[in-house]
Amino acid sequence: MPVDTMETTRAELMERGWAALPPEYRMPAETPTLAEARAYCRRLTESHYENFHVASWFLPKRLRPHFHSIYAYCRISDDLGDEVGNAEQSLALLDLWGEQLDACYRGEARHPVFVALAETVRACEIPKEPFADLLVAFRQDQTVTRFRTMEEIHGYCRYSANPVGRLVLYTCGYRDEERFALSDYTCTALQLANFWQDVAVDYKKGRIYLPQDDMERYGVTEAMIAAGEATPEFRELLRYEVGYAHKLFGKGEPLTGMVDAELALDLDLFTRGGLEILRAIEAQGYDVLRARPSIPRSRKLLLLLSALSAKLLGRSA
Repeated sequence: MPVDTMETTRAELMERGWAALPPEYRMPAETPTLAEARAYCRRLTESHYENFHVASWFLPKRLRPHFHSIYAYCRISDDLGDEVGNAEQSLALLDLWGEQLDACYRGEARHPVFVALAETVRACEIPKEPFADLLVAFRQDQTVTRFRTMEEIHGYCRYSANPVGRLVLYTCGYRDEERFALSDYTCTALQLANFWQDVAVDYKKGRIYLPQDDMERYGVTEAMIAAGEATPEFRELLRYEVGYAHKLFGKGEPLTGMVDAELALDLDLFTRGGLEILRAIEAQGYDVLRARPSIPRSRKLLLLLSALSAKLLGRSA
């Protein structure tokens, strides 16, 4: 195929992809100032992620713009992969996003996310790898919809979840492998908790994150998931997977004692939130097919108060 035809096809794919997304995601006609870019990232973060308001209370004020830019990058990256509805269009947009990430590290950012992110990268000395790794996962989502083993799931989480925790640590000034490894346990556990919560939701998108080896061992078939009925076999499978996620949360728990108080509280909140998802699954008898387990707002407030009380008591001890 001639190069110009290939470029035309790519341009058409991107245009169709952008049309499926919020208009503000598009590349701007002019490069924004840093102040404009940071305001963009703050608006995107606060409009998409209600829990950020709570979490950000305990972050040093000087770091909030950096977390806004990281969240905005992650949010749009995820939407490019998951909200377009067409694999070819998503892949074209993800390729463009990867090119913009490269440009960001060359000092040639154009999109407001990357203008803001460039300052975060400079101030916090963050390497490109964790940002690029996320795009690997979002590209994989377009072509891989089944996983044979839990090891394959861990391989996916290495790109889809673990980079987020590492970005948080980099931003807060931590960059050692011991803390990274503990963060990976927690991030993978959070990813698994979301997978087990969303079995029915993901199946409607054509994806199953339950390892096929585990499904076969417990006698669970795709037909059972499609029927939306939690058979005894399915419940036993979910009981096992929830228990596995619990163990990962336990492995990552020491990290909260190895970071400063503000970050420790945030880590504690997210861990408690993940564990609460697992408890919600348990409370439904491991039936996540008829109704998606969720955490009531009142329970979220109790989690916040519990985490805050634990931190205050720890300080006064």
